[in-house]
Parts: sequence; C-alpha cells; structure tokens
Amino acid sequence: MTFYRGTSVFQIRIHGRGGQGVVTAAEMLALAGFMEGHYAQAFPSFGSERTGAPVVAFARLDSKEIRLREPVLEPNVVLVQDRTLLDSVDVFKGLRPNGYVLINSGSTVQELGLQELEARLPKGQVLCVPATRFAMEKIGRPLPGAGMLAGMAAMTGSMKLESVIAAYNEKFNGHIAQANAEVATLAYESVLSMIGGIHA
Repeated sequence: MTFYRGTSVFQIRIHGRGGQGVVTAAEMLALAGFMEGHYAQAFPSFGSERTGAPVVAFARLDSKEIRLREPVLEPNVVLVQDRTLLDSVDVFKGLRPNGYVLINSGSTVQELGLQELEARLPKGQVLCVPATRFAMEKIGRPLPGAGMLAGMAAMTGSMKLESVIAAYNEKFNGHIAQANAEVATLAYESVLSMIGGIHA
C-alpha cells in the first residue's frame, strides 16, 4: 500500500485535550502501521497533560527506518479530537498542500466554518466524523481515538481497518477491545460513505 505521495515519510499530528486518549491514539497508530510492515514512531508533545488541557501527539510511518525525532511541523494528516480547539489552537499549521484533516464532530465542515480550508485541499480531504458519539454509544466514555484512527484509515488509505482493530486488541482485551473495534468500524464506514458521496 502506497501513501507517501511525494514525501518519504507519512506524518500525522493529533490534537486533543487531556483525558481524550491522544497519546494512546498516536501509539495505536504507530502499532497499526508496524503491523502492516512499516517503520513507525509515536511520541507526545511535552507539556501539561492535565484533564482538559490541550495535548498534541505525533506519529510517523515510513518504508525505511525513521531517524527524525522532532515534533511534526508539516503533517500529511491532522486529526482533531476536540473541535473546541479550532477556536484556540492553530491546529492546521504547516499542513501539507495535499494533506488530510479529520475532525471529531457531529457537525459538517461548513457548520464549523472551514470552507476556506476545504477549498485549498483536494476534494474529500477535510471531513468530520462523530467519533465521540460512537465511543459513548459503545464504550460509555468519551474516548474517540479508535474512531479517529479508523476514519483516517478510510480517508487516506494509509492502513486497513483490521490493523487499527488489531492494534487496540494488542493493548486492551475483553469488552474494551470489542467496544473499540465497534467504534472503529462505525467511524470507518461513516467516512467511507462520505467519501463515496463526495466523489459520486
């Protein structure tokens, strides 16, 4: 599966708030990539991780060993796990011209006022998915990570849904693993249906 699109490393930046599992999501993303045979890296931004405080984590996937260690400044993908950050943090800073943006929200891109961003990126590469809603339905807690990663997988083709689920199964077991698998599946199918509608 190819997804580098003119750059040797696929870089992902995840924005959220403390308590939303942002760091775990980056770790699961790297694990899923590793399971598919990629070199993978994940690490958090150092700063406050108190509940509710803005948190950033980074992940990289590559076909060769990753020597970079600095934060992701020019992401191919930006995942926004908390839409309220749109008003207080420049979450799209450095986003590559052909990049992808996935926002955890039940609103539309238009309702969030992101028409300008949508206009400057390729069609279908700025989307929203209600990952927290899916998590509340299946897990009973606002942990959108599995939904966001699965949504990214559907949007970018960078990994398979099965790999996202397998990564969560590696870290969790029993009901939690099953619930995350259900969240991931809902988000993956939701994003696929949106992309199909956009390109129809």
